[in-house]
Amino acid sequence: MTLTQLEIFSRVAELAGFTSAATRLGITQSAVSHAIKSLEQELGVELFRRHQAQVELTDIGGQLLLRARAMLGLAATLEQEAADARGMKRGTLRIGSFGPTSSMRLLPSILEEYRREHPGIEVHIDEGPDRQVLQWLEERRVDVGFVVLPEERFDTFALIEDQLMALIPAGHALAREQEIRLEQLCHDPFVLTEAGSAELVTRLFIGAGLSPNIRYRSSQLLSTLETVARGDALSILAELSLPPAADARYGSKPLSPPVRRQVGIAVLDRRQASPATLAFIQHAQRLYRHPKPSILR
Repeated sequence: MTLTQLEIFSRVAELAGFTSAATRLGITQSAVSHAIKSLEQELGVELFRRHQAQVELTDIGGQLLLRARAMLGLAATLEQEAADARGMKRGTLRIGSFGPTSSMRLLPSILEEYRREHPGIEVHIDEGPDRQVLQWLEERRVDVGFVVLPEERFDTFALIEDQLMALIPAGHALAREQEIRLEQLCHDPFVLTEAGSAELVTRLFIGAGLSPNIRYRSSQLLSTLETVARGDALSILAELSLPPAADARYGSKPLSPPVRRQVGIAVLDRRQASPATLAFIQHAQRLYRHPKPSILR
């Protein structure tokens, strides 16, 4: 068993296909097929079920994938530590990011400084809902991820804090209110964005014993904003996820009582983090060690 075989196995599993894995890795499809066949023969188990152009993991294949990613992660850490000791600042950093708060507010400044000091590190950014970033961390598909705190499963580092805001169409009666109580958002249609603070918003209603009238679910922030702007629904979003430029079609109001949200970065295990990952954490903490949201506006 080789690391190359494990890398090919991991890519086929991630992309659900031999052809797409070959394209991503820059090798031939026959080389991918040979590597998987050799690995299956060596382990004595079937790793994939073939369905024409696509494949899916078997049960044992899914179990072995977690081990394979752990081994690949440790191998990458060893390579980066050795390169760092030789003064060769090379390696790869895989970042998981959710929504505008991390992708647009935090990452640009962190990466600007990070790339200036570590130009040899290749940075890969995967974007998805907050719960998907957590899954990527657990599966070792990313080295570091932006998360809503607290998250006890990981080693975490707090960066910023903001608050949840009620999003109200301009012509709505609640637009005249200075603050919005949670129960006031339960009568009209509600749009729940499934990125960023979705889990926090859901827990907020459950904890208060309230049930919003959820008529829309959106995986993209822009869709949520447009739904509210049309007057079709109300919503709750984190303050830092809102666009910097005001839109006259809707307004944001603080909740009463206020609900704070803390955002940070997480790694599966700091002791196993690569030098490239640790350097990213240091840069992020230096730039955003609990600054006030107004600084980021």
